[in-house]
Amino acid sequence: MEVGDVVKIKTNTGEFEGVILPSINKDVITLKLKNGYNVGILRENIINYEIIEKGKKIEYKYPPLNLEKKHDKTISILSTGGTVASKVDYRTGAVHPSFTADDLIRAVPELMDIANIRGKPILNILSENMKPEYWINIAEEIKKESKEADGIVIAHGTDTLSYTAAALSFMVKSTFPIILVGAQRSSDRPSSDAYLNLISSVLAAKENIGGVYVVMHGTIDDKFCYLHKGVKVRKNHSSRRDAFQTVNDEPIAKIYPLDKKIKFLKDVDRYNEKKIEINTNLEKKVALIKVYPGMDGEIINFYVDKGYKGIVLEGTGLGHAPEYIFENIKYAIDNGTIVVMTTQTIYGRVNMNVYSNGRELQKLGVIPCEDIIPEVAYVKLMYLLGNYDDEKVKELINKNLVGEINYRLI
Repeated sequence: MEVGDVVKIKTNTGEFEGVILPSINKDVITLKLKNGYNVGILRENIINYEIIEKGKKIEYKYPPLNLEKKHDKTISILSTGGTVASKVDYRTGAVHPSFTADDLIRAVPELMDIANIRGKPILNILSENMKPEYWINIAEEIKKESKEADGIVIAHGTDTLSYTAAALSFMVKSTFPIILVGAQRSSDRPSSDAYLNLISSVLAAKENIGGVYVVMHGTIDDKFCYLHKGVKVRKNHSSRRDAFQTVNDEPIAKIYPLDKKIKFLKDVDRYNEKKIEINTNLEKKVALIKVYPGMDGEIINFYVDKGYKGIVLEGTGLGHAPEYIFENIKYAIDNGTIVVMTTQTIYGRVNMNVYSNGRELQKLGVIPCEDIIPEVAYVKLMYLLGNYDDEKVKELINKNLVGEINYRLI
């Protein structure tokens, strides 16, 4: 059996028929089933198999497209990897990245009716492998590409998309839109959201608004997509197409990709001149620690002893931590580590003045972080520590810099 073969495999749990895909594990056969899903089969569990059709190596050669400029707006699509910027290899059924403008337009020809399209690969990673240094690379590429484009779309895997959106929100100040977009369903599935998400992101990138945003499906069907503020959005479901939601605020706009219309739900600043500034100074030694019953406070000591400059606690409720780690928190603060508190609830804000636990933590020096989402607080603390001294960091952590804090009670 080879990659690309159509096979029927019998195991002690049943028979499976499909196309053999490349596998990173030599002990596993990966099949693309007829229903579009993939299944892994341990070789040791195979009783017998039948090759229904041998795979053939097919070379795909397309004539170049005519990408001459015919619109007043040019949108650059930068790919970091992820499902939204991918195509299917019909020989194997595997999904591979599509990086060039030609690839994107062949996959979504409607893009040519919206704007002039540029395409460029800058990374090719699974989003769970994202690192702060990659955020810096992306910010630098945005600045370079802004010389040619009126708006930027960044194709990104969904797992860490909100972290990247937050990082870019602090590092990049722009008077044009920077739109992160992903897909929950791969492009080889009939239920894929990649097509409409990509169209919606390009529509948003044409607007004369500044800042960093996220575009994803607004419902499980194909009615519209939401435009989310980059520091107010998180992925709240592992697989639903409407997994991304604005937290403690409302989305910026609804985008109707089939009608090519945008309905703004909030007032936004409009710009007529294109400007960009980037500041990629980040302190990478910042930790995000989830508070849970029975946790060992030694984890805090570990980070302090490793020289970490900041710790974000994802506390319970209004911003609490168990009393049995208070000494560890004190150890961190006494050693110059800035400790801030967020809440692990999806909605709401930290209020450490309600219960004695919160008041005691504040006495130790823990700084409450209003309604900042934990991953946003993590990135913000990295940014502040990379650019300011400790006293200024403590002053700015609760100052609304890029829309990350909503002072209204929700």
